[in-house]
Amino acid sequence: MALFASKFAPLIPRLRRLSTAAATAGAGEDPKLSRIADDLLALSAAELDDYSTLMRLKLRLSLTSTPAAGAGAGAAGDAAAPAEEAAAVKTAFDVRIEKYEAAAKIKIIKEVRAMTDLGLKEAKELVEKAPVVVRAGLPKEEAEALAAKLKAAGASVALE
Repeated sequence: MALFASKFAPLIPRLRRLSTAAATAGAGEDPKLSRIADDLLALSAAELDDYSTLMRLKLRLSLTSTPAAGAGAGAAGDAAAPAEEAAAVKTAFDVRIEKYEAAAKIKIIKEVRAMTDLGLKEAKELVEKAPVVVRAGLPKEEAEALAAKLKAAGASVALE
């Protein structure tokens, strides 16, 4: 219910208008679209949630993406999207501390302070929350340099 309510609720009034307009227009209406709109309006909230999940899977959309992300491109654009994403080169990376050795905690905190300009307390809290992203949106070279420093200090680091 929550997924439907947050993602597809703005479409319900439009579906009702289309269904009402198709019922009153008579001439030039598409019976298939009218039937689909009527069927959607007859579904319960749980069925609508299941339907929205099924449509996102069929269209190969993320289950957490917003409707605006997929609505603008259309069905043809959504089919081409995976090919475009594969061709795109990632330019921004996140440095993430996965885990660290307890003996190396102080060295890691010092490195985190140096790369983030955080205070001692904030850096300590950040390191203790591992796995955590330390820096986000860095160029590849800079992200690899920071990851190397953290690895040398004793942390297990991942670039995302």
